[in-house]
Amino acid sequence: MKQNARRIFFIVLSALLMAVNIKTFVRTGGLYPGGATGLTILLQRIAEMIFHIEIPYTVVNLLLNAVPIYIGYKFIGKKFTLYSCLMIILTSIFTDLIPAYVITQDILLISIFGGMINGFVISLCLLMGATSGGTDFIAIYLSEKNGVDSFNVILGINIIILSVAGVLFGWDKALYSILFQYASTQVLHSLYKKYQQGTLFIVTNKPREVCDAISVVSNHGATVLEGEGSFEHCERNVVYSVVSSAETKMVIREIRKVDEKAFINVIKTQEVLGRFYKKPEE
Repeated sequence: MKQNARRIFFIVLSALLMAVNIKTFVRTGGLYPGGATGLTILLQRIAEMIFHIEIPYTVVNLLLNAVPIYIGYKFIGKKFTLYSCLMIILTSIFTDLIPAYVITQDILLISIFGGMINGFVISLCLLMGATSGGTDFIAIYLSEKNGVDSFNVILGINIIILSVAGVLFGWDKALYSILFQYASTQVLHSLYKKYQQGTLFIVTNKPREVCDAISVVSNHGATVLEGEGSFEHCERNVVYSVVSSAETKMVIREIRKVDEKAFINVIKTQEVLGRFYKKPEE
C-alpha cells in the first residue's frame, strides 16, 4: 500500500512537471517535443492554421495514445499500463488547465533546458514503473523484445515527426526541436539504465560467495575463471558476469560485503546475445 501511494505521488508530480514544461518552454519556443506529445501539439497547430479551430490537448493526446496503450497492456504489463494511463490522463488535464507562462524567450535555452526537464520526467516515470505514453511504450516494447536500449530508435521516429513540422511551420523550430529531443534522450540514458548492461570482472579469493552475492541482487549467474597473479605468481579466481547497469552499484556493494579486498573491473557492455534475465514489468 505504501509503495503504491509512493508511485502515485511521483506519477502525479511527473504529470505536473510535464504539463508545466509544455506550457512554459515548449509552447513559448514553438517546439515539438516528439512522441505523442509532439504529434498532439503538431495536430493542434495544423487545426489552428488550416481550420481556425482550437482542439483540446486532452482529446487529441488520449486518441493518439490508444494504440500504444494496447501494446503496453498486451505485451509489457497490466499494472505498468494502468499507471501509465494515469500519467497520460493527468498530463493532458494539467496541460489544458495550467496557464501559459514565459520564463525566457531564448530559443536555445528553451530547447536545452526544456529537453532536460522532459528527459528527467520520462526517467522519473520509468523508475516508478510507468511511462509518459506514446512512443515510450514502443521503445520499452522493443527494448524488452530485443534486450537492448531502443530509445534511440524513437529519437529517429521523432525526427520524422519534426521534419513534417519543419515543412509546414518552418525549419528553425523543427531543428531546435531536434536539439530538445536530443537533450531529453541524453538525460534519459543517464538516469534510466534498465536496458543497459555492465560487464563485471572480479578478482577474488572467494568466488563462490561472490557468485551468490551477484545472484541474490540481480538474479544473474556468473562464470568462474582460473588464473594466476603475475606479481606473486599465485592462483587467482576471476568471476565474470553481466548485469543490468541499474543494478551494478548494488551488486558491487554486496560483493564488498563478502570480500572487501576483491578487485572489480566494470565495463560498459555494447550488446548481449543469448539468455539474459530481465525483470518483467508488472
